[in-house]
Amino acid sequence: MKSIADLEKIRNKTLSQVNLRRESDGTRIVVGMATCGIAAGARPVMNAFVEEVGKRNLLDVVVAQTGCIGMCRYEPIVDVIKPGQDKVTYVKVTPEMVARIVAEHVVNGQPVVEYTIGAAE
Repeated sequence: MKSIADLEKIRNKTLSQVNLRRESDGTRIVVGMATCGIAAGARPVMNAFVEEVGKRNLLDVVVAQTGCIGMCRYEPIVDVIKPGQDKVTYVKVTPEMVARIVAEHVVNGQPVVEYTIGAAE
């Protein structure tokens, strides 16, 4: 059995991860988590985004999920929505791509063009 202090630490860690998914006026990272996305590997991609955003302590970034985006052949699909800018859609995203997307696009404002929907077509 865990002590009250151990349970409180677990609670606080979980709450900090949940807070990464809350609504905000900052940047939103939205991962397609419908059946097709999950089958294509969206769950590890979402986890990688949550970890990377948490590791970098990006308090103005929200990681969220959505249902079907309608482009199953491009799954896993991730939209990055920065205030005042056009949405950027990344396709066939892998966990290995996440750190670069966060560093270059989310932090420095430069989309990783070769990972986007336009480059996939």
